[in-house]
Amino acid sequence: MTTSNTGTGAVDPEVRQELERLRDSIDNIDAAVVHMLAERFKATQQVGRLKALHQLPPADPGREARQIDRLRRLAENAKLDPAFAEKFLNFIIAEVIRHHESLADEALTSNGTSE
Repeated sequence: MTTSNTGTGAVDPEVRQELERLRDSIDNIDAAVVHMLAERFKATQQVGRLKALHQLPPADPGREARQIDRLRRLAENAKLDPAFAEKFLNFIIAEVIRHHESLADEALTSNGTSE
């Protein structure tokens, strides 16, 4: 027996227990996502430093397009909305490019080639 969605009413203890179990699972998944994103950004920072060192462009549109296609396929196989997955990856790509641009600027400044 459930009551209102406002959180002010009493909830059956079994329902509350199941809700807490599901929320604990969500919290664990969120933590894993954050840690995976941190690992991903560590790797992309290494790519950015390598690109900056060799004066390669911060963005790689061909690679980005391939990654989006790949992620859309993975999303479809996982029964996740591919449009959502693409938006998520585009957000990450934009942040990575921003980091790569900063690293390129820092490399120029440290090499004394900045105006």
